[in-house]
Amino acid sequence: MSLVVIGVNNRTMPLDLFEQFAIGEEALPKALAGVHGCRNISEAIVLSTCNRTEVYVYAEKFHGAYQDVRDFFAETAQIAPESFNDYLYAHYDSDAIQHLFSVTCGLDSAVVGENEVQHQVKVAWERAREEGTCGTVINEAFRRALEVGKRVRTQTDLSRNSSSVAKACVEMANHQLGNLADQRILVLGAGEVGEGVATSLATLETGHISFINRSFERAHELAKRIDAEAIPFEKINEALSSCDVLLTSTASDSAIFDRARLETIMDGRKGKELLIIDIAVPRDVDPAAASIDGITLFDIDALWSFRTKNSLISNDGAYLEAREIISEEVVRYLEQQSARQVAPLIAGFRNSAEEIRQAELKRFESRLASLSEEQRNTVESLTQGILGKILHEPTIAMNEAAGSPRGDRLAEALRELFNI
Repeated sequence: MSLVVIGVNNRTMPLDLFEQFAIGEEALPKALAGVHGCRNISEAIVLSTCNRTEVYVYAEKFHGAYQDVRDFFAETAQIAPESFNDYLYAHYDSDAIQHLFSVTCGLDSAVVGENEVQHQVKVAWERAREEGTCGTVINEAFRRALEVGKRVRTQTDLSRNSSSVAKACVEMANHQLGNLADQRILVLGAGEVGEGVATSLATLETGHISFINRSFERAHELAKRIDAEAIPFEKINEALSSCDVLLTSTASDSAIFDRARLETIMDGRKGKELLIIDIAVPRDVDPAAASIDGITLFDIDALWSFRTKNSLISNDGAYLEAREIISEEVVRYLEQQSARQVAPLIAGFRNSAEEIRQAELKRFESRLASLSEEQRNTVESLTQGILGKILHEPTIAMNEAAGSPRGDRLAEALRELFNI
C-alpha cells in the first residue's frame, strides 16, 4: 500500500487546458465520492486551488491507482486522457510526502511562501473527513503537513518576506499603472482571495474602491473593513463603465465576461482604458477580450511571470531553510511510520514466542504439579527471562532498522520464519 499524489498544475499545463480541471467547492463531495469509489483506492483527498488540482490517495497498487485517477481527471475535464497524459505528474511514498509538505509550506506556489495554500490544504482535508473518504494514513500525512507548514512559517522568514496571491495581484496592478492613488478599483469576488485583496489595498493610497459579489452581504462586509463601497451584483456592468482597474477572482465555473459583453462595456467608456487582472481558475474573463481596444488583460499565468521577474524581496535564504526543514520532517515522518508499521510485526513475533512458552509449560503441567507455589513461580520467572533474552536482540534490530532496506529484509525474514 502506498500514498500517491497525482495532479496537474498551471506551470506544466497550458491555462486553457488546466482550468478545465478545476473543482469548485460545490462539486467537491461528488469528486471525493468518485475517487474514493475506485477499485484500487481506499482513501482519497482532492485539493483544487488556482495553481493545482491534485488527488492524494492511499492505494494498494500504484499503476491501478494512477489509472483510476487519470480516468477521474478525464471525467472531470470531459476530455480524453490522451489530451492531458503528458501533463500529469505523480509521486508516491516518500516523494508524495515531500510534495505534500512542500505544497503546504507554499514552496510549490506561484507566490513562494504564500499563506493561503496552508488554509486550502486544511479545508481540503476537513472536507474529505466530512465525506468519509480519508482514513488513518492520509489523516496522519495531512496532520503532519500542517504541522510542518506551521514550523516553516514560525522558524523561517519565508512567509514574512513573501507575498500572497491576493497581494501579488495588487502589486501587479500598482506596477502596471505606476501607482493606484487616483485609480477607481473594482474587486469582483469576496472569497479568500477577495479578502486578501481588501487587506492589501488597505495598505496603499488608492482612489475609490468597490466590491461586488453574488452575496451582497459578503461584499458589504469586506467593503466596510476598508471604508469602501459594496455594489449589487446586477449592477456590475454599470460599475465597469467607470472603474480603471478590475481585480477578479470568483468561484464561477465559467467566464462571467465574454468578449461581446466587454465590447459593449468598452463602447460606453468612450476610449477610457481598463486594466483587468483575472486570477480566477477557471477564468472569469474570456481571454479573447485581450484583443479589445483599451483593455489590458492579465491572468494567473501572467501573475506567475510577474512575480518571477519583479519580486522585490529575495527569499533564497528562507527558501533553503524551509527546504531543510521539510527534508528533516520527511525523514522523521517516514521513520515514525516505519516504526508504527513494524510494531505489530514485533508484537506478533513476541506473542508467537509467548504462545510456544505457554504451550510447553502446559505440556509439562503434570510434572510440575508437585512443585510448591514458590517453585512454580521460579519456573515461570526462569522461562520468561530466557524468552526475554532471546527476543531482545531481534527486537532491537527490527526497531533500529525500521524504514531501511535492511529493515524490510529483516521483517520479511521474521514473517517467513515465524509464520506471522
